[in-house]
Amino acid sequence: MPSSEDTDVVVLGGGIVGVSIAVHLQMRGRQTVLLDRQGPGEATSFGNAGLIQREAVYPHLFPRNLGDLLRYAGNRTPDSYYHTRMLPRLMRPFLGYWYHSAPERYAAISRKYARLIEHCVDDHMALADAADARDLLRPGGWTMAHETPASLAAAVTLAESGRREFGVEYRALDAAALAREEPHLREGLAGGLQWTQPVAVIDPHALTVAYTALFERLGGRVRIGDARSLARAGSGWQVAGEGGQVTAREAVVALGAWSPVVTKPLGYDPPIFVKRGYHMHYKPDGNAGLNHAVFDVANGYMLAPMRRGVRLTTGAEFAHRDARPTPVQLGRVEPSARRLMPGLGTRLDPAPWVGARPCTPDMLPIIGRAPGQPNLWYGFGHGHQGLTLGPTTGRLLAAMMTGDVPFTDPADYRPDRF
Repeated sequence: MPSSEDTDVVVLGGGIVGVSIAVHLQMRGRQTVLLDRQGPGEATSFGNAGLIQREAVYPHLFPRNLGDLLRYAGNRTPDSYYHTRMLPRLMRPFLGYWYHSAPERYAAISRKYARLIEHCVDDHMALADAADARDLLRPGGWTMAHETPASLAAAVTLAESGRREFGVEYRALDAAALAREEPHLREGLAGGLQWTQPVAVIDPHALTVAYTALFERLGGRVRIGDARSLARAGSGWQVAGEGGQVTAREAVVALGAWSPVVTKPLGYDPPIFVKRGYHMHYKPDGNAGLNHAVFDVANGYMLAPMRRGVRLTTGAEFAHRDARPTPVQLGRVEPSARRLMPGLGTRLDPAPWVGARPCTPDMLPIIGRAPGQPNLWYGFGHGHQGLTLGPTTGRLLAAMMTGDVPFTDPADYRPDRF
């Protein structure tokens, strides 16, 4: 006969954000259950470029130049692809995205975003130390490879703005310096821009699993269950787990792109839209390899050295979250990747991996108390920076939930701003 399990908090979502929230709550003495339909880190947190991006103070904006808009509308660019049947659904969030990408609004958003980003490396290091997972982290940053001097000069100008305003550090590399840093890239590049503060993760799934193991050592419990069953139980909440109902005084929805499936029936329908991304691993030829992750600026993909091999990650695909995979971008950029790194080698994965990034029109995550629902909290909508901001979000939300003073004003991320 199914049993019932009582706890202080149930966190719905086993990705890096949900796991980090659960760890921080457990550290603060809140008995916590982490519940998802699959094992921790097996959805979107499984596949990314593996970067804790201290430099990412400028979120990805919507193009406002007419030439760029026309280029993307043609649906032939290497860094973006859309399913035409999704366009009607995307009109509302895209209009908001375009609106918030205006220069003055975007500058204000970047300042709000930077207040989270500036803590990301320290917050990860603290959890990695506690989880005995430092071996999964590689300091040293990552590199943007530029084909033309004009492209490199524009990047340096933007990087210098980030240095002045937000303390972001970088190195400008001429062609010879880039060749010394990455000797297995092709000749003829103009140079690169190396962000020196970010930390690479050689196995993002393993890092989420390590943080989960820390959570369990602290006394937290992991359960398989159906987050869609979340319902009121008195002043608290209950949700169906495989072993029976989990009843909690408070609940947190941290399901990434799947969060609206749970929040909509509760009266909260945020304008979340999805950017899907793909990855493929390669076994390099001979002694070929990379010392850092390398982003091909001209073609919009990343090559990142991982435990499994070199991981190629694509740009953004605008599609339904649960649509069948359509790895068009992988096919477009793989030839470019082989030109950039001639020794890239053979594919290792039987099929491309696909994941869904949950994005908001104002490019800021949704963190805080659920509108109109006592004892319910939200932590999702991190776009491209779920891995980067997982522990920072966990620390912020746990402070809010336990009545402590948060390290920054959380008002800019509040759910009821939409």
